[in-house]
Amino acid sequence: MAVLAESGSNPDVELLYDINGLAKDAPHWFDRVMEFVGEYGLLLAMVLLILGCWWSVRRRGGEDAAPSVAALVWAPLAAGLAVLVNVPIRGFVERPRPFVDHQGLDVLVSGKTDFSFVSDHATITMALGVGLFVAHRRFGLIGIGLALLEGFCRVYMGVHYPTDVVGGFALGTAVVLLLSPPATALLTPLMRAVERSPRAGWLVRRRSAAAGDRGNTLLPSARKPLDTEERDLAA
Repeated sequence: MAVLAESGSNPDVELLYDINGLAKDAPHWFDRVMEFVGEYGLLLAMVLLILGCWWSVRRRGGEDAAPSVAALVWAPLAAGLAVLVNVPIRGFVERPRPFVDHQGLDVLVSGKTDFSFVSDHATITMALGVGLFVAHRRFGLIGIGLALLEGFCRVYMGVHYPTDVVGGFALGTAVVLLLSPPATALLTPLMRAVERSPRAGWLVRRRSAAAGDRGNTLLPSARKPLDTEERDLAA
């Protein structure tokens, strides 16, 4: 398959050099930070963000707890599925890494020998971010922001073209949104079953919230003897 960007006059390549050129002017320690953040740090941050959203959802409880947890479960599943979809895409496009065809790039990560289009990191982080947005808007906006930062880091590190990142964003978003209805339709009943489990129910709703809900359902019946007693006294 033909390379997507061959010429230095290509806007994709020009933007690559502009962003990667920032690494040449940055201190060595900052490049090392960007290397860690772009390779591992933001992925870890996304995992922690999902855990934080799960903790918030189960703590709040309510009728929306099971659907929200189901949407959260779908986020990493969608990210994994998007990476699998990317395997044949990479094999079909066969786009080399930027540093293979273009000289003068400051490559912060060595050992990248696979194809470039599309970026797995961009695909995973955007799928997680959009999946979070489906479950919880505030956490989702933070996740999407982290995904955008991940895309910038991949170009800054000299391992991807900007269009590799955009393609990853599109792939991750498409997998999450297109398959979200059937996925949540399958996962929500499963999460409701887990919620009713005496042993695993804490995964969906904290025990005190569940106990409070059960206590609230008993209040009407608990008031009946009082109402009867008042009527007897009035008689």
